[in-house]
Amino acid sequence: TEPGMTPQPGNAAPATSPQGMADHAFVSEVMQGDLGEVELAKLAEQKSQSNDVKQLAQKLASDHQQMNDKWLEPEAKQMDMGNPKSPSKKDKKLMSKLQGMSGADFDKAYITAMLKDHKDDLKKFKEEAEATQDPSLKQLAVQGQKVLSQHLQLTEQVAKNHNIPVDNSGKEMSSAK
Repeated sequence: TEPGMTPQPGNAAPATSPQGMADHAFVSEVMQGDLGEVELAKLAEQKSQSNDVKQLAQKLASDHQQMNDKWLEPEAKQMDMGNPKSPSKKDKKLMSKLQGMSGADFDKAYITAMLKDHKDDLKKFKEEAEATQDPSLKQLAVQGQKVLSQHLQLTEQVAKNHNIPVDNSGKEMSSAK
């Protein structure tokens, strides 16, 4: 466990307050996102023909599983929340789209989705780190940003290997959705 990652009882905003509700929503959404990342990575490990995509998928799966187990589940328990049982509708939709793809098409769609996903997640984690009053959740959001930044850099590198344009501000230029 990371130093300072031990949740402190009684510091969380009550679930009935607006910030408490936002904290609950954040934890729930991130846990669901981690489930999705792990499932998508398994798909990439099966369907991709590229070693770099498979390695990226393994790294993402491993880190997101760890984030869930080490940080999010204890936080959810602290907040009296259950664990989501399945990925979000958005991730399920992406999975079924990717199921029907293979080879370079699969790689491009997976990499593009991971670029977008990690940019969106980074924004969410940054907002949570600034907004939450809960010290353990703030710590989790700060730690999470470090992991997600690393993932985004790795994904951008793999994107370049596959000629998927990534501009300098980190936004993809490709119009493929």
